[in-house]
Amino acid sequence: MATTHFFNRKLHSLLGIIPVGVFLLIHLTVNYQATKGPEAFNSAAGFMESLPYLAVLEWVLIFLPLLYHAIYGLYVAFQAKHNVNNYGYFRNVMFFLQRMTGIVTLIFVGWHVWETRVQMALGTELNYELMANILKNNWAFVFYLVGVISAVFHFANGMWSFLVSWGITIGPRAQRISTYVWMVVFVAVSIIAVSALFAFVNPVYVEQVNLG
Repeated sequence: MATTHFFNRKLHSLLGIIPVGVFLLIHLTVNYQATKGPEAFNSAAGFMESLPYLAVLEWVLIFLPLLYHAIYGLYVAFQAKHNVNNYGYFRNVMFFLQRMTGIVTLIFVGWHVWETRVQMALGTELNYELMANILKNNWAFVFYLVGVISAVFHFANGMWSFLVSWGITIGPRAQRISTYVWMVVFVAVSIIAVSALFAFVNPVYVEQVNLG
């Protein structure tokens, strides 16, 4: 039982980075093209849609790993307990936020897949206009804003945990430096993600970004 649990924890941690975390960064990079205008986003999205064996790639490299990571992550979230004696208050807060953002991200991803991939299967074209129509609703925009920031935090803080659990950052100093590094990553990637959302709903913002 202990061996199985150890394997599941390691696999859960690994899949959260490769391929799920990598896909998150690629997806946000594609979305960020919206800051350059509708044509730039449509071109980037079209390139992704033109990849050979796309359905196989999505299931093998995205959906199945994400499903495993989500299911086991929920198990961990409801079974795990804080450990102040070993990690201290700050790290336990981060531990709590990791679990909460995991749940929020799961809900967000499920809804996002419904509004994009499922609708595409029903004949809707994935383009700038589709996302603009989704995000023009203020409540939807707030939901997406919370969702993408949660996903980015979950990835960045998950990277910290991954480096610890895989024995890469050993000792308090290495883990403290890693905390700072991934905080910076969280802020930087969040700016990219939020900029993309604003680009879908505010043409003036796109013009300002391009002029800047």
